[in-house]
Amino acid sequence: MSRIAYVNGQYVPHSHAAVHVEDRGYQFADGVYEVVAVRNGHLVDLDPHFERLERSLGELDIEAPMSRAALGFILKETVRRNRVTDGIVYLQITRGVAPRDHQFPAEASAAIVITARNAIPKVAQREAGIGVVSTPDIRWKRCDIKTIALLPNVLAKQKAADAGAYEAWQVDLDGFVTEGSATNAWIVTQDSEIVTRQTDEAILSGVTRLAVMALAEREGITLIERPFSLEEAKTAKEAFLTSTTSNVMPVIEIDGSSIGNGHPGTVTRALSELYERFAKGD
Repeated sequence: MSRIAYVNGQYVPHSHAAVHVEDRGYQFADGVYEVVAVRNGHLVDLDPHFERLERSLGELDIEAPMSRAALGFILKETVRRNRVTDGIVYLQITRGVAPRDHQFPAEASAAIVITARNAIPKVAQREAGIGVVSTPDIRWKRCDIKTIALLPNVLAKQKAADAGAYEAWQVDLDGFVTEGSATNAWIVTQDSEIVTRQTDEAILSGVTRLAVMALAEREGITLIERPFSLEEAKTAKEAFLTSTTSNVMPVIEIDGSSIGNGHPGTVTRALSELYERFAKGD
């Protein structure tokens, strides 16, 4: 757990960290967030996180509360004060505090909260592989914005937990997998091509997703960005998911059906190892 939190200009004990009852993040989920991985004490892929944060803020017409340089300093200082070596730093920005009204307030200053904590690496899951379940995608139509309005994601993740699975893959009305509750979804075809849905308003452009795409291109692995159906995923040679907290995670089961031979595949293992080295800065 984070011991020190940064809240609107102050570093405070985590137990005393609080926001106003009329913060629009609390009232309307009117805000955005980012989760940045910390490996060996350094922040992984910080610039792409900043780029996505700035895009999300722009889409919601929220003014950034400070410059990249200032925000980067505070992120690193929060990591330092919490003595995080391997874990995450969480950043949330809302439109700020204003009397409750649906329209944008005439005057409000963006509110910011940052926490950081160590996390146990998910080595066992990456070695053995994990299961996912499918669920209808009931989210709003702007999933490209990393908003804090996450109730549908929470429901999907709980469905996975109730089924004893690691993650839920959400499926649109046409039967195509969009993404997980907190991850991007991938398959490996019988020709060893990796496939992930193209970025559009139905999915979030994952920072880890972008890194894996770059690594695949560097290694000469064929990558295709297109929708794939749930049925195609169940008959794929391999499957995996990516995220800041999961890195590259092999999927060996979907809705109880084994993928491939029921073990992490060679392409997934290779990408996982490449990403691990990249995240560590090797």
